[in-house]
Amino acid sequence: MGVLRIILTVIYILICIALVVLVLMQEGKAAGLGAISGAAETYWGKNKGRSMEGKLVKITTGLAVGFMLLAVVLNLTLF
Repeated sequence: MGVLRIILTVIYILICIALVVLVLMQEGKAAGLGAISGAAETYWGKNKGRSMEGKLVKITTGLAVGFMLLAVVLNLTLF
């Protein structure tokens, strides 16, 4: 089981590095400014899921879930 733990740890480290890079690539968002200025109903607001920013958010969410699951698995005393 030691080999499985090493493989999971390497995957965990790669996910950590990918998360850092993806978060740094995303644009900063001021809290609530889009709703105040009315920008939420623009073309870019409606199609945000198809843009590069939308894809980065989806990938970041998936990696964050993987990060949390691997953190729990690696902390189990089964290995």
